[in-house]
Amino acid sequence: MEINKYLSDNLHFMHKTEHRVIYGDTDAGGVAYYANYFRWFESGRRELFRSLKIGYKALHDRNIISPVVESHCNYFHPARYDDFLSIETKITEIKNKSVKFENKVYRKKGRKLLASGYTINVFVDWKKMKSIKMPDDVRKKLRIG
Repeated sequence: MEINKYLSDNLHFMHKTEHRVIYGDTDAGGVAYYANYFRWFESGRRELFRSLKIGYKALHDRNIISPVVESHCNYFHPARYDDFLSIETKITEIKNKSVKFENKVYRKKGRKLLASGYTINVFVDWKKMKSIKMPDDVRKKLRIG
């Protein structure tokens, strides 16, 4: 895994992670089930946060979660059993209470784009189940990298 920094309208980071399509990811035809792309998007978000030293567990210990409140995926080509995938995740928008992540899923062999999409995650006090302002330490790590 690696992190690549880029500047685009004062925005931030792109992170790559990899995934091998396992049998459990597929349907009877050996094609990845569509909902698994959202799991792969989540892996990309988690690893991007991890690379910035933002731990989901540490946030949870502070009573903070960041659930998806909006998601979208465009499918171009199927991922199949045993494909080795590259998941590219970047932050494209930071607001007071939320972050937008854009994702691209490629088959590594031939670098074929299989799907692209996004999620918007909001910061929530999970005990009160109310949205909260993004913690300052998280905002700083997202802005600086």
